Amino acid sequence: MTDTKLHFSRFEFKYILPLELRQELENELQYFLDYDPYVVERKDHQYFVRSLYFDDPHYTCFMDKVEGLHTRAKFRVRTYTDTPATGTVQFLEIKGRYNNLVYKHRTPLNSQQLIGLDKGERLITIIRRAAVPGDVSDKFEFELFRKQLHPVALVDYTRRPYISRFDPEFRLTFDSHLRGTDTQALFPSASVHSRQLLRGYTVMEVKFKRHIPAWFHRLIQAYELRRVSVSKICHAMEALGMAEDN
Repeated sequence: MTDTKLHFSRFEFKYILPLELRQELENELQYFLDYDPYVVERKDHQYFVRSLYFDDPHYTCFMDKVEGLHTRAKFRVRTYTDTPATGTVQFLEIKGRYNNLVYKHRTPLNSQQLIGLDKGERLITIIRRAAVPGDVSDKFEFELFRKQLHPVALVDYTRRPYISRFDPEFRLTFDSHLRGTDTQALFPSASVHSRQLLRGYTVMEVKFKRHIPAWFHRLIQAYELRRVSVSKICHAMEALGMAEDN
């Protein structure tokens, strides 16, 4: 994960699939997609994703998503393991939307300053010290003081990524085994409040630069797929009883 892109913008469509439909669709997708090179040799061709999200005391990021604002952004710390260790890859990210375009900018966190069991103000201090200087860390500093940002919840899931054989800009991922945790730490203790999310379902995300290929349009029609506006962190906060979509 150390060679992942630090900046990108693209369109993202999401679909929620029951297990049987996910299996049937994924089998058919084998004709058009290859595994992302990162997971070709990995067990079950998937990897673990963990994100610690930030919001202000009024949960503005949550409300911006619920209200469907076309311009919005949120900060998170992302890693790819549930076990802290020296050298663990960690990123500070800002992910946002401008109209229909989704963008993400990330900066590495110094691996020598491991973000582990720390939480609250101490965690924020470590992030500020560990973040590689640049636009992302500058914006994080600004929003920290402007909005009084703090970590609110953790989201974990397992991801299986694919890339189109015909267009490297077209990607598709299956996210399953989603779990939300009420914590301010990136690696909390096992005793904290945690909830499984979307039990029995998979979030399929389609990511592309310009247009959806014709073969995927045919699959959308054949399987009667319907796009949904789903946010993993918003769903986690609702499941944990932290916020509510009225």
